[in-house]
Amino acid sequence: MPPLPSAEDDDADHPGTVGVDDALLRRWALPAADGAKSSRGTCLVVGGSALTPGAVMLAALAALRSGVGKVQVATTASAAAALAVAVPEALVVGLEEDAEGQIVPGSVDGLAESLAGATSVLVGPGCLDQAATHALLVRVAALFDEGTLVVDAKALPGLADDPGALRRQRGRAIVTPNAQELASLAGLDEVGDDDLADVGAGLAGKLGAVVAAKGADTWVAASEDRRWRVPGGGSGLSTAGSGDVLAGVVAGLAARADEPAQATVHAVHAHAEAGRRLAVRVGRFGFLARELLDEVPHVLDDLAP
Repeated sequence: MPPLPSAEDDDADHPGTVGVDDALLRRWALPAADGAKSSRGTCLVVGGSALTPGAVMLAALAALRSGVGKVQVATTASAAAALAVAVPEALVVGLEEDAEGQIVPGSVDGLAESLAGATSVLVGPGCLDQAATHALLVRVAALFDEGTLVVDAKALPGLADDPGALRRQRGRAIVTPNAQELASLAGLDEVGDDDLADVGAGLAGKLGAVVAAKGADTWVAASEDRRWRVPGGGSGLSTAGSGDVLAGVVAGLAARADEPAQATVHAVHAHAEAGRRLAVRVGRFGFLARELLDEVPHVLDDLAP
């Protein structure tokens, strides 16, 4: 059973919330990454557009850096060949795209075999149109119900009007909103840092999903009474592509973790700690999202049993 709030683990300023540190993460260790790659799961990343292939590339690389066994990518046909060269470790599939260079939602029906073999699926990185991306998410969710579904970026807003889109996942879903996205999902004008924990926990109950509410610190909630506070990694993480890296690490760990909350807490910590290490080595600002990728395996290895 994953750690619940206790006298030992309670965050001093937020009773009922587990304060995340290295000691807790070692007690709640991820499954050992030993053995064949097939034993470490398969992550499928669905996203990108003709204009934004870099986002899905970062997410795919981040999933690989998390230690998942296999990564597959489904993106626009026009970007697929270049992406396959940029990420030769992943199997890349090109999907039909519309006149604006975005994935046609119905084209994911051709991914039935990949979805059946995946242990986690990430939807959203690099997508641009909210309505089209929600339709894409709905199609993926209808075909994928045996693993963990991770929802990020433009795949998030549509859940405000259609929270039942994740019902088939039966609690095995993760959403990763920032404060603005969280407010939209909760039907609020805005959410301040002081409210992230409570609003995120409420959304977790509404969606039946683990919520990582991103702010100066990130608040992870699986329900009203299962919450974690992960200390932030500094303002330098507010850089283009950083969220795509986090989403990829979440999805990669979701393919091999015992449960979605464990994957989310470990991923958020790894992303934050990577930012802290780069702030020391490169500078508090100016490091690139792609540089986070090389730090993630070291952070995860430091906490391995």
